[in-house]
Amino acid sequence: MRLTPILTRRAALTSLVALATSAISLSTIAAEHDATPQLATTYVNDAILPPMIEWHGKSESLLVAPDSEWATPFEKNGLKTSPSYDETFIWLDKLIAQSNMLKKVSIGKSPQGRDIWMIVASKEGAEDAAALSSNDKPSVLVQAGIHSGEIDGKDAGMMLLRDIVFGNKSALLDNANLLFVPIFSVDAHERSTQFNRVNQRGPVNMGWRTTANNLNLNRDYAKADTLEMQHMLRAINIWQPDLYIDAHVTDGIDYQYDVTFGYNLAQGLSPASYKWLENSYRPGIESALTDEGHVPGPLVFALDNTDITKGMSLWNAGPRFSNGYGDARHLPTILIENHSLKPFKQRVLGTYVMLEATLKIIGKDATKLKSAIQQDKYRYAPRLTLTWKQEQQKQGWDFKGIGYSMEQSAISGNEIVRWNGKPRLYENLPVIGGTKADIKVNRPTAYFIPPQWTDVIERLSVHGIRMTALTKPSKQKLQQYQFAEPKFAVADYEGRQRVSADISSQRIDTTLAVGTVRIDTDQPLGDLAILLLEPQSADSLFQWGFFNPIFTRTEYIENYAVEPLAAQMLKADPALQAAFDEALKDKDFAANPQARLRWFYERSPYYDAQYQMYPVLRSN
Repeated sequence: MRLTPILTRRAALTSLVALATSAISLSTIAAEHDATPQLATTYVNDAILPPMIEWHGKSESLLVAPDSEWATPFEKNGLKTSPSYDETFIWLDKLIAQSNMLKKVSIGKSPQGRDIWMIVASKEGAEDAAALSSNDKPSVLVQAGIHSGEIDGKDAGMMLLRDIVFGNKSALLDNANLLFVPIFSVDAHERSTQFNRVNQRGPVNMGWRTTANNLNLNRDYAKADTLEMQHMLRAINIWQPDLYIDAHVTDGIDYQYDVTFGYNLAQGLSPASYKWLENSYRPGIESALTDEGHVPGPLVFALDNTDITKGMSLWNAGPRFSNGYGDARHLPTILIENHSLKPFKQRVLGTYVMLEATLKIIGKDATKLKSAIQQDKYRYAPRLTLTWKQEQQKQGWDFKGIGYSMEQSAISGNEIVRWNGKPRLYENLPVIGGTKADIKVNRPTAYFIPPQWTDVIERLSVHGIRMTALTKPSKQKLQQYQFAEPKFAVADYEGRQRVSADISSQRIDTTLAVGTVRIDTDQPLGDLAILLLEPQSADSLFQWGFFNPIFTRTEYIENYAVEPLAAQMLKADPALQAAFDEALKDKDFAANPQARLRWFYERSPYYDAQYQMYPVLRSN
């Protein structure tokens, strides 16, 4: 058989989009809020994605005609594009100039020098955090583009702000405030091309997943290495929102849901917030989405993407992620994951409906929301869970999926999934979640950090954790962790070499130096401090590598010196001789001269007493 030459990736995909474009023509929008429903289907990757289910919903009435003066760039360009950074803020600046309700503030600059802008929307036209707080309304902080290719929230927010200013939706600000960050990862947003995010149906050009430094912002909440994340955490501390929404587009399997969302679990550190989210927020949001023709659902994470019947994962996020971080700092946090295989238009409209419904719900239920937050902030649980084990949940899931078959691939040699585009209900799927408590610790009264650990102290300050510095030496009896058998990650992860170790502890009498930082745990961010400073916590600064220098040996003793030293030690201490004789029963130890000499060095007064000792001390 004669084979044609293989096209380059871009040439092949370009030819596919040409075919798709010739087969599909997009109708124009006839009039404001009276648009002819249309589907944005002409994407470069359409021909290689699973079949799309045609969708029309009531939320299409939110669209205005493309020739309307206040149509967003998304609406002007066939509902399949999203504007660049400059185009976004040219449009928003024009809108802000029309209304006293909108202000624009920069929360900081990116590494490449772009401002990370936040739009402050309030009836009173608050220009700063103090003014916003004085109106005594709950505030929701919505960020789009933490992964800048997943940008639905930006275009939805622009439409919503337009309708607040010019439509009939200014009443949304009667009882609530909106803080809107259209683009969080601004540098990555400008690394835009139609060949990003191959598994996602639009927009035509999409930004990059990671920052200009190739770091993933939604793995950076705990360690806060990136400049962008440091700006965001400071903004949260300054503006003190009551609800935080992080808008994403998911990867993974095909299913019927177009808008999925989740938050912390009942077993987490913010149980009162969980009850409010589960009993007040979710029912209201799902009702609003359903009424507008969308299919809402919980977050979807299949245990096996090739076998849906194995069940779903109930994710218990740690504080490296937005929703896990919100749980730790008692800020109710919603993770939106729109379905990547749904067209951009459908996802944007679903996000619009969710944001509008959110403002209505928090305005109506402000007292209960604020009360839940206060309960969590001042709960001070005596024991905290640091790690969780997986277990099957009592409640299964009637999952609204899509049918599929498995085919043998001539390309990979493996069986691959072929989604058929036909809705299918998978009844009572098992759900496995990290809800069984594993490692727990008692809540310490305080932590003490020596002043030389400046990076650690600075990072805790960025989080907003309160601390005081000792002004004179202080003698105390404290608990100290000691490490053994450190295990360093073989590969870099998010710019750091992670580490874990076996841990023991001891009580020590010590004198704390001037400048030592004291962190009390009876503060609103006390639980966050514990997760960052307890070394067995997966997102502790210890495991992220902030303390890796303690594993470096810097002093040694030569063999010619340790030999006579060992002889002196054995002669002076019969108990040491007995211990050495016992150690020699280990054949490997007995046959290793260096191990035998090191045994004596480690028991001598010359040994580094701080080697593998955790410098952060606990007061029980």
